[in-house]
Amino acid sequence: MDRGYQAGLSAGRAELQKSNDALAAQVARLDGILNQLSRPLAILEAEVEQQLVLLALAVGKQLARRELKADPGQIAALIREAVGRLPAAARDVRVHLHPEDAAAIAERLASAGRERAWTVVEDPTLTRGGCLVRSENSQIDARVESRVNAMVSSMLGEERASARLADEADADPQVGES
Repeated sequence: MDRGYQAGLSAGRAELQKSNDALAAQVARLDGILNQLSRPLAILEAEVEQQLVLLALAVGKQLARRELKADPGQIAALIREAVGRLPAAARDVRVHLHPEDAAAIAERLASAGRERAWTVVEDPTLTRGGCLVRSENSQIDARVESRVNAMVSSMLGEERASARLADEADADPQVGES
């Protein structure tokens, strides 16, 4: 009888512990919900801030695309800036551009009739308005996405921007493409 009593007592204690653990988990969830409810404006404010930044970036991207169509010379200025950031001794400089941007630059270079120290490489993986400048030992990333990421990072802070951009990429695979 003593053995049966001990077994029943152990089983009862184990069942009580399971119930206590389940109750503690429910209390923790409820506590989290109550904490969320106690500060809804702070959460809403952060969400509104993020949405405003996303809206500003979307408008900025559209304006940049329109500006490139109206004045393809903007890409020439970007190339000058990116090539200028290379070390003075850089060799075998290649400027990777979206094919439409590369065509516009080729027209401008042909009409200028002067020799340059770099070659244009068509790269359909790049979006319009950006470029990658590569040399033997250096690379300058002037892609639209990189410049936008830098702006978002400075506006929202590094952690929030990384999380937002990852969420945006998961939600919309077309983001950053023209």
